[in-house]
Amino acid sequence: MWGAGLAATGRAEDWPQWRGPNRTGRVAEGAPAPARLPAAPKEVWRLPIGAGVASPVVAGGKVFYFDNQDGKETLHAIKAGDARELWRAAVDNALTDEQGPSGPRCTPLVDGDRVYAQSGMGELRCLSVADGHPLWRVNFTNDFGAVFFGEDTPVPGAAEHGYTASPVIADRRLIACVGGTNGAGVVCFEKTTGKVLWKALNDRAAYAAPLIATLGGVEQAVCFTVEGLVGLALADGALLWRAPLKTPYGRNCATPVVVGDWVVAGSYQAGLMAFKIAAENPGLTASRVWVNKQLAMNFSSPVAVGTRLYGLGPNRQIVCAEVETGRIAWSQGGYIAAAAGSAHAAFLVLGGNVLVFTDGGELALLAAEPAACRELGRATVCGPNWCNPAYAAGRLYFRDGLKTTGNLYCLELVPR
Repeated sequence: MWGAGLAATGRAEDWPQWRGPNRTGRVAEGAPAPARLPAAPKEVWRLPIGAGVASPVVAGGKVFYFDNQDGKETLHAIKAGDARELWRAAVDNALTDEQGPSGPRCTPLVDGDRVYAQSGMGELRCLSVADGHPLWRVNFTNDFGAVFFGEDTPVPGAAEHGYTASPVIADRRLIACVGGTNGAGVVCFEKTTGKVLWKALNDRAAYAAPLIATLGGVEQAVCFTVEGLVGLALADGALLWRAPLKTPYGRNCATPVVVGDWVVAGSYQAGLMAFKIAAENPGLTASRVWVNKQLAMNFSSPVAVGTRLYGLGPNRQIVCAEVETGRIAWSQGGYIAAAAGSAHAAFLVLGGNVLVFTDGGELALLAAEPAACRELGRATVCGPNWCNPAYAAGRLYFRDGLKTTGNLYCLELVPR
């Protein structure tokens, strides 16, 4: 059984946040999905955009994307049908480092009539979906003492390459990995006002996005920080369990995957690990069940179909592995270009298949089968990218461009 995260409020066909309605990379049950991928999917529209690697999201007939416009990380709202711009709002000065593009890295989050944008330098803003009007704001450095860019040696986690972890919503709460080492490692805000409801831990922020899951019978926030995995009580931020997982420079990037009471996470330095969360009076325990260095994943987040995990392993291999044992069922090369020097692929679960979007701009539809890799179509659709696409009502929304400007695309995978 899936550990169900809480979706940001919206229509069932929306893709309002990082990795979809429940942050699992899974398209909602019953949503239109292709049985095969055509060699040349229909391009509905293409829009030139500024630099950045933040993924687009879709809600209420609008697409929201985040890019660099004239040195400002800028949030845009456009019509999903024809890419007509409705409004734009500057959020912060554009982040620049030695590795990525000069621009935002964090995917926006839509919840009803509000949209949240978090800049690479830790400026978090809540804006009106209708017109982009600012409703509240906080700054992780100024308001919570988060360490940023070279203020510590060696520089850990988000302090090196900026904030990439999109906050998550649970009911009235918005939870963000702030990284303040003075008790504000994770901060929970009242989503409509920005009022701080609680602060927790001294953990520094890594790159992986938090999620909401039910583990050991307790609904909680799961955060992957520089120090490792933690489960926090939604009501007050109390620490429910901790699983240490530290790597040099805090490069914990991939979003954890929850299957039942199992949490799977790791990095390219530590390998992939599975932890079993169990109820034990008076609280919860986290036990490491397995670790597999051959499944080491960098910043590409895997997906689960049943008890099988599909993701990008070492040597640019697409892999299928067993969640309960870590055993590799199959691996397949020939898909990943590593166009920017670091291999990346995004994975979406479409019914009984897995859609792979590669860093070279190629789509591949694979059958979610444990016996072998079976391809159901492949198509080149754009240029180099590190994008996790949004999928809504049979259409795929994504961007390309690394270190430079690029394009935002809408492709039709299921004819209307």
